[in-house]
Amino acid sequence: MTSTATLPAEAAAAPERGRDPHARRFGLPVATCLVMGNIIGGGIFLLPASVAPFGTISLVAFAVLTAGAIALALVFGRLAERHPQTGGPYVYARAAFGDFAGFLAAWSYWITAWVSNAALAVAAVGYLTVLFPAAGEHQWSMCLAALAVQWLPALSNLAGTRYVGAVQVVATVLKFAPLLLVAVGGLFFFDPANLGPFRATDQSAAGAVSASAAILLFSYLGVESATVSAGEVRDPARNVGRATVLGTVGAATVYLLGTVAVFGLVAHDRLVSSTAPFTDAVNAMFSADGGAGGTWGGTVVACAAVISMLGALNGWTLLSAQTPYAAAKDGLFPKAFETKRRGVPVVGVIVTVALASALTVYNYTAGSQGVFESLVLITTFTATVPYLLATAAQIYFLLSGQRERVHPGRLARDGVLAALAFGFSMWLVAGSGYAAVYQGVLFLFAGVLVYAAMSARKHRAAASPAE
Repeated sequence: MTSTATLPAEAAAAPERGRDPHARRFGLPVATCLVMGNIIGGGIFLLPASVAPFGTISLVAFAVLTAGAIALALVFGRLAERHPQTGGPYVYARAAFGDFAGFLAAWSYWITAWVSNAALAVAAVGYLTVLFPAAGEHQWSMCLAALAVQWLPALSNLAGTRYVGAVQVVATVLKFAPLLLVAVGGLFFFDPANLGPFRATDQSAAGAVSASAAILLFSYLGVESATVSAGEVRDPARNVGRATVLGTVGAATVYLLGTVAVFGLVAHDRLVSSTAPFTDAVNAMFSADGGAGGTWGGTVVACAAVISMLGALNGWTLLSAQTPYAAAKDGLFPKAFETKRRGVPVVGVIVTVALASALTVYNYTAGSQGVFESLVLITTFTATVPYLLATAAQIYFLLSGQRERVHPGRLARDGVLAALAFGFSMWLVAGSGYAAVYQGVLFLFAGVLVYAAMSARKHRAAASPAE
């Protein structure tokens, strides 16, 4: 009886889903694109200018962060081998520490998803106005554009996982084409004289690395993407871990090459004040065309940014519904979130996009830029809560001697990886700042009331047959 109840619902539903032409499990390539697409949103288009004030020492911070992100990806891969179910960090935290820890992982991840979706949509409007200036002439037109950017990926999700995967692959290919143009092609125009000083501030080397890392830390959020949708991945025990590592390494490569190329294409004093570093880099590559490069470069970068954000929204919309779906199956979220059609948790998608849309409208109508930015900053903390709980779960499995969850031959290696990933997650928390941690904890405590209500309902449901 117990073993039947704990079987993944996705496994039981597989034959049904196989008959649905709109639902299709992701293979390794699509799962990898999901990870890469979710890690790389729109931030990469401003990243080189953001870290330029610290000098080229920021590349050292990149290397350190990449090592931490890969360690986290490897830990998620190990956990997915033993728990190949939809939900990712939620599943791992609940398996190790029980319902309450699982709920906190699900709750914090859900907050992160819908607030971040609103932020991505608002950021995308800035690039849309480059392509369609009329969209930026009025507040209401910008608001409508932001809502459209959110609902188009939502409609893709509601059409079924088959279309989610197709959109993710196309968006990943289209957005990486111009990025690779700069990241690889830019190396042929690389001028070392543009690099500027190694350490451009008065800080110590360690201080400069930490300061630039605080900006770069959140560039790697999304490494868990394949684990959260594990139930939609073919052969998840094998493919989720591979997709997580491949996607993280691929994103890190694009980040690093792109930043190095921009550093070598744009003079340091210009890069520090640049609002569109990739546009400036393209202009530098094609400056011999008599000035046409400015228009061409700006258009290409704007298109790439919009496609990048639409692809990220497509993936994050699915992820934002998957974690509540997994929690709803266990009675820790309202039962409505368990509704699934065409392989997609439709209620989760609709509720999440509706909340993100409401926050977007509030941002534009109330003129509350400060409030909106504060909420976005809070998500940088809430995103790390599932990471900490998941890596702590792996450490728990390793130290508690649960042989069914631990590979004896890999004990030492897995222990080191788990410790590195936990340290990386703690660094993410520290980098989010005191205010974000303080306010983020308040958001988590608000979830405690929801947990109390859902837990009581679950208890009554379990007790009613006996009565």
